[in-house]
Amino acid sequence: MSAALGRLRMDGGWRDRLVRASEAHRSITILVVMSLVSSLLVVFPNFNVLQGPSGWYDAFANAGVFVLLAMGLNVVVGLAGLLDLGYAAFFAIGSYAYAYSNSPFSGLDLPFIPMLVIGAGIAALFGIALGAPTLRLRGDYLAIMTLGFGEIVPIVFLNLDKWTEGTNGIGGLYRPEALPILGEFTPISPFPYMIVSLIVVTLAMILLYRLHDSRIGRAWMAIREDELAAAANGINTVVTKLLAFALGATTSGFAGVFNASKLTIVSPDQFLFTVSFTVLAMVIIGGMGNIWGVAAGAFIVYMIQAVFLKQINTVVENLGLPAFDLGPIHVDLLQINFLNYQFLLYGFALVLMMLYRPEGLFPSRERRAELHADEEAGEGAEVVGAMGGVPGENVE
Repeated sequence: MSAALGRLRMDGGWRDRLVRASEAHRSITILVVMSLVSSLLVVFPNFNVLQGPSGWYDAFANAGVFVLLAMGLNVVVGLAGLLDLGYAAFFAIGSYAYAYSNSPFSGLDLPFIPMLVIGAGIAALFGIALGAPTLRLRGDYLAIMTLGFGEIVPIVFLNLDKWTEGTNGIGGLYRPEALPILGEFTPISPFPYMIVSLIVVTLAMILLYRLHDSRIGRAWMAIREDELAAAANGINTVVTKLLAFALGATTSGFAGVFNASKLTIVSPDQFLFTVSFTVLAMVIIGGMGNIWGVAAGAFIVYMIQAVFLKQINTVVENLGLPAFDLGPIHVDLLQINFLNYQFLLYGFALVLMMLYRPEGLFPSRERRAELHADEEAGEGAEVVGAMGGVPGENVE
C-alpha cells in the first residue's frame, strides 16, 4: 500500500512540476503551438478534395473571427460568470468603426493595423458603458439586460440612415494595405487574411492567458464562484466586472475590424441575436473557462457548421453509400439534399453534446469538478475502501 501511495505522490508531483513549467513559459508555449497549427492550416487544403485551397483559406480566416469572439465572450461568461446575450453588439461597433475610417462613405483611408487597436478601444468603451448600469444585476436579470443592449445596437444602426446607410449598410470598404511578405489583400486570394487572423488570435490568446494567471483573472474567478464572498475578501467587484466587460468587448472589436476589412461591407443584419447565440454555444461546447478549449471549440463548431454541413452531399457522394430499407421506408442518401437540413443536424448535435458532455470538449479543471463532483466523490470512496480505509479517515 505504501509503495502504491508513493507512486501516486510521485505522479502527482511530476504533474505539478509540468503544470508549473508550462505556466512559467505560457507565451512561448502558445507561440509554438500556434506555429504548428498555422503550418497544418497552410498544408491541409492541398490534400483535400471537398473544396479548393482558396475555399479552405477563406473558411479558416472566417473561423478566426469566431475564435476571437468566443475567447472574448469566455472572459465575461467563463471567467467572470456574467451571462452576456448581447455580445454581437460589440462586434457591430468594431465593424462600424472600421467602416467609418476606411470607406468612400467617410472619405478616409486609415492604416489597417492602427485601426485594429482603435476599433478594439472603441468597443471597450462601449463595453464599460454597458457594464456600468448592469453592476447591480445578476443571473437572469443581467442576461435580459445584455439581450436588450444586443437588440438595440443593430436597430440603431438600421434606423440612422444618414450616418449608417440604413438597410443597405456601408459598402465599398477599403481592404488593408499590402503587408510585407503577405502582399496584397484581394478577394481572389484569402491567404493573407488567414495569416493575419492567426496572428491576431495568437496575440489575443497570449494577452488573455496573462490576464487569466494574474490577480485580475483570480478576481474574476472569485466573483464567478461567489460574488459576496469575493467582496468580503476585499475584491472591488465594480471595477473587476467592468474590466471583464471591457476586455470581452476589446476582443470582439478586434474581430469586428478584421471581419469588416475582409467582407468590405457592414450592414445591421450581420449582428443579429443569432451571432451572440452561436458564439455562446461555441464557448459552452469548447469548454467554458478554458481559453485553449474555447478557441478549439469555436474553430471546430464553425468548420462543422459552415463547411462540413454544407459539403455533406459531396461527402456522401464520394463515399458512395448504398440505399437501404427501414421497414416500409426506402432511404437513398444520394437523393437527400442535406443542405436543407443543416440546421436540424446542427441542433441535434448540440442536444447530444449537452446530454453526454455538458462540461464541453475541453473543459477547465474547475468546470469538470463542478459537473462531476458526485462521480469523483464516489470514485474516491471506492479507492479508499479498496485500500482498507474508511471514508473520512486519513490513510497513512
